[in-house]
Amino acid sequence: MVTSAGALDTERGILKTGKEADVFLLERAVPDDPTQRTLLAAKRYRSAEHRSFHRSSVYTEGRSTRNTRDTRALAKKSDHGREVAAAQWSFAEFEALCRMWELGAPVPYPVQVNGTELLMEFLGDADGTAAPRLAQVRSDRAELQEYYAQVVDLMRIFAAAGFAHGDLSAYNLLVHEGRVRVIDLPQIVDIIANPQGLDLLHRDCVNICDWFTRHRVECDAEELFAEMLAASYA
Repeated sequence: MVTSAGALDTERGILKTGKEADVFLLERAVPDDPTQRTLLAAKRYRSAEHRSFHRSSVYTEGRSTRNTRDTRALAKKSDHGREVAAAQWSFAEFEALCRMWELGAPVPYPVQVNGTELLMEFLGDADGTAAPRLAQVRSDRAELQEYYAQVVDLMRIFAAAGFAHGDLSAYNLLVHEGRVRVIDLPQIVDIIANPQGLDLLHRDCVNICDWFTRHRVECDAEELFAEMLAASYA
């Protein structure tokens, strides 16, 4: 990672567009020093007039806002409240990435967060080609069985810490250098504090098993859910 104060960031293009945020490719480099260069992913949550956080209240139940002015603004859904909401998602994702990275989960390394922009490790090749989503990978059954085992492992890390991804699918799992990495964590759910936490954990299990079953990998959503529950209460 490039940490020099003389490093400059250059935008190299867009990696992904979404309803809530867009992800851009950045190059952070020290001028005239080719050894000091790295690629980063910059996730920028959309402005108040252009975003739509679907089911956001489902995920934010059980979360708290320390600033009372922000709490009032959120409740009133004022312009300031909408800006606070966007920043809440970026900070929530940064905090989730930090915690899961420390626990050894296969998430992108979190670099920094500033307002509605989150900088993180870029998962892809040195030329800027992003790692494919699991849904895009063409693999044989043996490879997919290994990927399923990796997904179960990462879900277990989340569950043991008391969390569910909340929106897990083959579209927010990347395959990078043979390893499954999980992205898109702003809606991470506290299984206990959120009244719908267990339902969202169950949905993650169903989504994952449905996809792998369609690709000829034997798995059972209810067994997976039971395993995650055991991990969360261990």
